Amino acid sequence: KPFFWLADTAWNGVLRASEEDWDFYLKTRREQGFTVVQFVCTHWRGLTKDAYGETACTGGQPIRINPAFFQRLDRKVAMVNESGLVGAPVVLWALGEGDPGFSLTTEDATLLARYIVARWGAHQVVWLLGGDGNFGPQVADKWRHIGRTVFAERHDRLVTLHPCGRHWPVDQYREEFWYDLVGYQSSHSAGEDTMRWLCQGPPAVDWRRAPPRPFINLEPNYEAHPPFDGRKQPFTDYEVRRAVYWSLLNAPTAGVTYGHNWIWPWHDAPAVPEGHGGLGVVGPWREAIQSPGTQSMVVLRRFFSGIEWWRLRPAQELLAEQPGEREAKRFIMAAASEKGELAVVYTPIDPVLLRAEGLRRPIAAIWFDPRKGQTSRAGEIAQGVTRFEPPGEGDWILCLRAK
Repeated sequence: KPFFWLADTAWNGVLRASEEDWDFYLKTRREQGFTVVQFVCTHWRGLTKDAYGETACTGGQPIRINPAFFQRLDRKVAMVNESGLVGAPVVLWALGEGDPGFSLTTEDATLLARYIVARWGAHQVVWLLGGDGNFGPQVADKWRHIGRTVFAERHDRLVTLHPCGRHWPVDQYREEFWYDLVGYQSSHSAGEDTMRWLCQGPPAVDWRRAPPRPFINLEPNYEAHPPFDGRKQPFTDYEVRRAVYWSLLNAPTAGVTYGHNWIWPWHDAPAVPEGHGGLGVVGPWREAIQSPGTQSMVVLRRFFSGIEWWRLRPAQELLAEQPGEREAKRFIMAAASEKGELAVVYTPIDPVLLRAEGLRRPIAAIWFDPRKGQTSRAGEIAQGVTRFEPPGEGDWILCLRAK
């Protein structure tokens, strides 16, 4: 049965939220069409101690696991499935000092991971074994050992890694039995290099290599997050949509993750996120749960629920012109089914010049507004190249379906 991954990022949600607030959040996200919640389930750079001043483990070689830390999370982990959502716990955050996946020895990290997987493995989860780490050749032996040991006896849930921005460690794990899907992070930048990496780099190319796996961008631009490319203006809903639709169509469509810079830290009042001083003050999570970016995700889910999205494959050959060759921000992304009875084209700015070859005729063309979900006819496809002019400014989706 096709499962559309539309995740929200609530890194500190399980760690900080009250059960009442967590229940409200989960039910709201479910009603909005989300299917997955990504969260961290140990201490990490964004929450070095819980409300009781405790961490998931203490000491080292070997560590002493703190059951009380996890007992306080049990109910909230269970509530994710009870709300009709799939959990995506980060088992070991791994970016830097203080993160278990970075600081612990291979043996201690394996012990902690085995404990977490054993404790919550009966839930419907997708394990993000490592979080925000550099999982390249220098540490690949460590992570291969952790994965092989933790999932040797029980591998009945999907597993992947959540790398740091624009990091592509796939070759290190391609043949690992526990590496079930390719998770990546396109990072919080709107720079030319980053946009080209997403549209023309490994995420848009590597999916053709065997063995086949779903490709999912686990961390594109967060709404209200300041860019890492020097610009001061935080990401808008438009820039969130652009990264999200690019991520959905640059490889066989499987899903994508959304994030808001006020939700993941989970503060009830304005505050600077722990370990992330460069972000400045963020607002309360409740004020972001109905944001313009969220509304865009509601519309996105409605659109993809209305088509057989699992048949889509990248089809850039449908385009007679690619404005993204001149400026990455104008990159038009096209995907189509194998037999040409369905095609989806996302354009951030420009008209679409479409070739008729490869599409089943006759075919109906409709413009879809990714902000409000409204549709309008896009005209008829002529022989050769047809120019489709968006009905308004900004980004648009062109959907073509055989009559």
